[in-house]
Amino acid sequence: MDVRTGSLPDIRIPAGLTMAGLASGLAVGLLLSETPWAPILLSVTAPVGELWLQALKMTILPLVAGLLFTGIVEMAAVARAGAMAIRTLALFVAILAGGGVMAALVMPMLLDMSPVPAQAVAALGGQAEPAGPVPGIADFLGSIIPENIFSAAAADAMLPVIVFIALFALASTRIAEPHRDLLASLFKSLAGAMLVVIGWILKLAPVGVFALGFGLAADSGAAAIGILAHYVLLVVTIGAIVLVCAYLVAVFAARQPLIRFARALLPAQAVAVSTQSSLASLPAMLASCRKLDLGERSSEFVLPLAVALFRATSPAMNVAVAIYAAHLAGVELTVAAIAAGVLVASVTTFGTVSLPGTVSFLASVGPIAIAMGVPVEPLVLLLAVEMLPDIMRTLANVTMDVAVVGVVDRGEASLPATTAGS
Repeated sequence: MDVRTGSLPDIRIPAGLTMAGLASGLAVGLLLSETPWAPILLSVTAPVGELWLQALKMTILPLVAGLLFTGIVEMAAVARAGAMAIRTLALFVAILAGGGVMAALVMPMLLDMSPVPAQAVAALGGQAEPAGPVPGIADFLGSIIPENIFSAAAADAMLPVIVFIALFALASTRIAEPHRDLLASLFKSLAGAMLVVIGWILKLAPVGVFALGFGLAADSGAAAIGILAHYVLLVVTIGAIVLVCAYLVAVFAARQPLIRFARALLPAQAVAVSTQSSLASLPAMLASCRKLDLGERSSEFVLPLAVALFRATSPAMNVAVAIYAAHLAGVELTVAAIAAGVLVASVTTFGTVSLPGTVSFLASVGPIAIAMGVPVEPLVLLLAVEMLPDIMRTLANVTMDVAVVGVVDRGEASLPATTAGS
């Protein structure tokens, strides 16, 4: 059960139509790229695509503010539930941070071995503007704390804005309950209203991605199709590493035999692949825990919490997407920029986990890209094929969720009865 965002509006995303819009935009762009019709159509599609993109960009900051505040307040409430809750949250944070660092190290190596097509960089690099100032190494720590939160927001300095929101949310947990509840309700309402706006904008996604896909294909030719296949392959590879790590966690931290764990997970993984939803996979995950003889108390506490607050692949795959977008746009990434991306990915993941894949992509990767100084224009084209990497996201998430239950259950079994029950 989603204990945090159940009252937020249900957003229906036209994923199939969006894919069709992208495919048709690429096809028409390829067919007309060498004809006199291309410049004429570009004069129409370019402003349409830019307008739709601007509409998406305007929602990022208020959506992240609402979701992040709500997520941190709910995490603080969970932490007050007892020792098991604190240990579970600590494990979540360690896995999420480790995934972000892994992606920051591995994704550049993958791109060195298999670079983004040069034609794509030439086509998008000249169109995209930097998303905001990127601090150097010496200025990185100083850039985390904003002198003026409104100036930072206006300058698209996402990292200090997110730090401020996180501190504000933590501070709200220390004030009187009526005032805390009022703030929590305000930010949850903000997130809900922005989700409605995003739902309206995403209904026009087939038109927007058609326009952007046409422009990309007209400029870069057949390389446009190769870009998307290349992107899906590399990002899915990062997700596959997280999946492998889930098995390692189960074997070495939870002390589960590999074959037994793999067999017990198969039904839950089948649901995950078919539904692309961790929430829909929850009953099957509980059944997998019973097959593994994991404690009922551990599984019934950790799994709903994991579905509500934890998505193991988010920092890893979202950082990978942002790094890919940087290469696609021809943006040089500094160590400080990548560090900013990892930090933002680790913090914002708690605010986006229960959203549909396409909305989660926007709310998660947008702030990371902006914090790294990467333009968001390439993200819109990548969003259109998110349903493909999302299969790997859900598969790895479900596997890691059950592995984490095993770790928590083993830790509970090793504690004295009075401590384990606290």
